[in-house]
Amino acid sequence: MVPHLITALSGPLLELESKVLEATPTIERWFRLEWQEHTPPFYCSVDLRNSGFKLTPVDTNLFPGGFNNLSPEMLPLAVQAAMAAIEKICPEAKNLLLIPERHTRNTFYLQNIARLSSILRQAGLNVRLGSLSDEIKKPTWLDLPEGNRLLLEPLMRLGLKKQRLGLKDFDPCSILLNNDLSAGIPPILEKINEQYLLPGLHAGWQIRRKSQHFMAYDEVAKKFAKLINIDPWMITPYFDYCSGVDFHEQQGLEQLQIKVDAILKKIAKKYREYGIKDKPYVVVKADAGTYGMGVMVVRNASDLGNLNRRERNKMSVVKDGLEVHDVLIQEGVYTFEKVNEAVAEPVVYMIDRYVIGGFYRVHTDRGPDENLNAPGMHFVPLAFEQNAMPDRNAKPGSAAPNRFYLYGVVARLALLAASLELERTDPNAEAL
Repeated sequence: MVPHLITALSGPLLELESKVLEATPTIERWFRLEWQEHTPPFYCSVDLRNSGFKLTPVDTNLFPGGFNNLSPEMLPLAVQAAMAAIEKICPEAKNLLLIPERHTRNTFYLQNIARLSSILRQAGLNVRLGSLSDEIKKPTWLDLPEGNRLLLEPLMRLGLKKQRLGLKDFDPCSILLNNDLSAGIPPILEKINEQYLLPGLHAGWQIRRKSQHFMAYDEVAKKFAKLINIDPWMITPYFDYCSGVDFHEQQGLEQLQIKVDAILKKIAKKYREYGIKDKPYVVVKADAGTYGMGVMVVRNASDLGNLNRRERNKMSVVKDGLEVHDVLIQEGVYTFEKVNEAVAEPVVYMIDRYVIGGFYRVHTDRGPDENLNAPGMHFVPLAFEQNAMPDRNAKPGSAAPNRFYLYGVVARLALLAASLELERTDPNAEAL
């Protein structure tokens, strides 16, 4: 068992865990019916925060990059889920092209690609890696720890009309992106009309916005909360968004302060309702972007008027030089989980509509109200040593499988929200 500690759950979350436990058949049927109406992304990971009194998603990644952090015992689940996903998309699929991030020197990321490739191969696919990097002009081997290697190859357009994407002597049925397109949509990925591109280009950060995702999540969470008769706040972070912000030039900060103050007051009111003594805070983060960049904790709206140069620079630009002008203002959710006395938060991974495992993101130098997706973090696999389905006879708050099932339920709500989000932003969707 992975050693970890969690403070005793307080009233609201104990109520949630108890109701989820009792309503498991209803919940699973509800998800089953929702997936008849909506198509889940091919894969997804969800960062959760468990405060002891609420459990919510705080980030949903449509290009998950930590498959190497999953427990080896969970890989059979990942393979089965990948098989189910491929069978729905292209039952006769034989070849799959996997397109990773451009960077080729991040060993941890490359280990993720190696693990993901292995899962897809065990699902019955020939997998090869096509690179968007300008450095990859010919087939290039990259060495990994423990003697493993990856072969990256330059992409090329195929066919008489150049509407297919592949590699030399490799024409795939499907293309899986593990690149979040923060740097923009490269021309070589445009106008691909004869292959399945997973996920679609509109899932990348040039188009996608976190605020759109949490609008969809708010809708899903309210529907779910009504189903099992709970307060939606127990699984939903308050949020707002603000556009026209320029941290470097200190423009738009007054409007941001007003919105931050409004969210802080909403949180304080809820805390009073539930007798919670903790101090409310919010997280201001870039509305587009990942890798934990462009994130700032705010405990008082007036603090935004006193940002130093380092803080302004940190918030002005995120991955691949993407400038920040739109921000998400999200309720800060404490994390009271610990692994070996270090602050931790669970991250749940899914392929298709199935939970396949997860891990704790752990940071020894951060507090329970800080962003853990930062340099110095490390990962510990979630202890899925037992079946993650709940034991109806177990006392709520006591059995580890209940906790993991609860994680999976909330993560799947975020997955469902992502499917709604992608449906609504798909430029190729048919008009109703």
